[in-house]
Amino acid sequence: MYENLKNEIVAAMKEKNMMKVQTLRGVKGNIDLEHINKKVEIDDNLVLDILTREIKTRKESIAEFEKGGRSDLVSKTNEEIKLLETYLPEQLSDSDLEKIIDDVFQKVAPTSARDMGLIMKELTPLVKGKADMKEVSLKIKERLASL
Repeated sequence: MYENLKNEIVAAMKEKNMMKVQTLRGVKGNIDLEHINKKVEIDDNLVLDILTREIKTRKESIAEFEKGGRSDLVSKTNEEIKLLETYLPEQLSDSDLEKIIDDVFQKVAPTSARDMGLIMKELTPLVKGKADMKEVSLKIKERLASL
């Protein structure tokens, strides 16, 4: 994924697509920074973590831009999110996500909301990058509340 990202930056420079160049350079810079600061290997998991973090940050920014009435920044940020989402794996459908959650619930057999951590520990590797973790967390909390 990292090599693909670097190749995309070069292609975007040749196309003179500055929005794409700036966005991808920012992501690459954050990957490199994480690699240096935490002394971790650059692999697909690291790239996926950074991409999801970048998307989450931009979504939070959109809420602030809307409060400030900055529709120009909202549209620019939405374009960046769409671009970054193209580098994520295919997202799980609701039915697929529900099935995975069902399987984890059967495996963990939670008895109360205190088991949230156990469920997330089992579930995260299965859906990481393939589903919005905030959404996943809400679904699990709803199920735990009904126990």
